Amino acid sequence: MPDAPPNSPTLARRLGLFDATMLVMGGIVGSGIFMNPYVVARELHTPFLILAVWGAGGVMALIGAFIYAELAARRPHVGGQYAYIREAYHPSVAFVYGWGLLLVTQTGGMAAVAVTFARYYLEITGARIPDALVASLALGILTLINCLGVRAGSTVQSALMVLKILALVALIACGWWFAGSSAPPDAAAPLLDRPVSFDLLTAVGAAMVPVLFAYGGWQTSSFVAGEMRQPQRDLPRGLIIGVVGVVALYLAVNFVCVRVLGPAGLAATKTPASDVMRAALGGPGAKLIAAGIAISTLGFLSQGMLTAPRVYYAMAEDRLFFQRVGWLHPVTRVPVVAIALQGVWAIVIALSGRYEQILSYVVSLDFLFFGVTATCIFALRRRDSSAGTLACAFKVPGHPFTTLAFVAASFLVVLNTFYKYWESSSIGLAILLSGVPAYIFWNWRKSR
Repeated sequence: MPDAPPNSPTLARRLGLFDATMLVMGGIVGSGIFMNPYVVARELHTPFLILAVWGAGGVMALIGAFIYAELAARRPHVGGQYAYIREAYHPSVAFVYGWGLLLVTQTGGMAAVAVTFARYYLEITGARIPDALVASLALGILTLINCLGVRAGSTVQSALMVLKILALVALIACGWWFAGSSAPPDAAAPLLDRPVSFDLLTAVGAAMVPVLFAYGGWQTSSFVAGEMRQPQRDLPRGLIIGVVGVVALYLAVNFVCVRVLGPAGLAATKTPASDVMRAALGGPGAKLIAAGIAISTLGFLSQGMLTAPRVYYAMAEDRLFFQRVGWLHPVTRVPVVAIALQGVWAIVIALSGRYEQILSYVVSLDFLFFGVTATCIFALRRRDSSAGTLACAFKVPGHPFTTLAFVAASFLVVLNTFYKYWESSSIGLAILLSGVPAYIFWNWRKSR
């Protein structure tokens, strides 16, 4: 990475442990937890199996948090995951990751979430406005807020995350206290819905895909390591605290959904959170949770707008992207061009109506790089040991077994996604591989 000129602005280190924790939780909690429980219930049909896969997904998310915590302690650099891949392997692999993040995984996901927010907003307010226009306005406003500085963006994101937690707590409390159980507890009820077989294994695997997707997102907090006051201390702690908090909330939400709706009722609805709140408080309850989902999606957008542009900034700092993308505003000290680039591209996708198609490309690419990034632990440990680097402040518990389990789970999700959604996954991979000639061009330009 080239040295900055003496008088040029640098990223402002203004984030602490609370900000890191809220970023971790904000990157995970979107609209998925309010809807995905029904997807799992369609694959598995007993309370034990439903809760077991959510628990297993939580364990994998926690292992992932442990892995990223060690990577953050070893390489507390701006760009996070991008920097880990660059340091462990090669700038070309990191560039392809950043390329896919900009074109597909981040902006496509943000466009889809923005439209989800717009639909809930219009449902609550009754306004007659095209949902793509509302989505674009939301993306534009969040882009402007984050251009005002990392402190402004983080404050808005943290406030929205607190509101998301309150919405989930309200769902759990109302479902427990005010909604009746779908059926009395039956000690003789079977734990499994079918004999132990290959069929059961494939059903569990299919159910794990939406579960792991709902738990994903903790990695984006690493992108802003360059703006944390003490990244080697606060980012690992924030990762673990944030993921543990989300696992507890997710398990409680699913317990309440199963208790109130029952496995069959949960599988029969596409709006489990609304149905639970309607059973607890009637129509006002459904309106209340709709507002909670709208806030949750807006908070997810805010987190993505704050974190991901730091990857494009790091690419520009490595002279592998447009130089202006690496420009920092002299007052706010944030990469405003990188933030604007992401915001504008997400708005274009939202207005084009192609966000749902692009979203179908996301899962395979996301988990591909989860697995690749986890393997960075092996390369960086070996390199640091050879260089005689001081012992790392945090190490993955149970390594290498836990790390290998996470890598295997990530690649199994990729294989399963390609098997079930071959066409969309192949298009996503083709877009990702288009980053190879792009890297060759930028590297040639850099050498000149």
